[in-house]
Amino acid sequence: QVQLEESGGGLVQAGGSLRLSCVASGLTLSQYSMGWFRQAPGKEREFVGFISWTRDATDYGDSVKGRLTISRDNARNTAYLQMSSLELEDTAVYFCAASPYDVPGGLPDNYIYWGQGTQVTVSS
Repeated sequence: QVQLEESGGGLVQAGGSLRLSCVASGLTLSQYSMGWFRQAPGKEREFVGFISWTRDATDYGDSVKGRLTISRDNARNTAYLQMSSLELEDTAVYFCAASPYDVPGGLPDNYIYWGQGTQVTVSS
């Protein structure tokens, strides 16, 4: 059974940093591209970014470029989302997802496994 489990969320002040982790079980992370999405209350799910499984290429949503970085540690079967210069608008539930495509982009349908999410709240 495949499971993705996010952790590392919490309350942080604006301007601060946070690192989210996504631990995968039941699959070999090195064979999947890993994406991050977020959903704020009353809003649609938003693409944050992904890291490809073949070349570790990354791409990010426009609203987070330059502030968020995705990385992976295949030996630990874990993907990371490093967030810095956090803004109030970054408050959301953050989800990790796994895709068999090398460049899945921001389309949720390209991802076949999803975690349950972790809450990130940015305060002023």
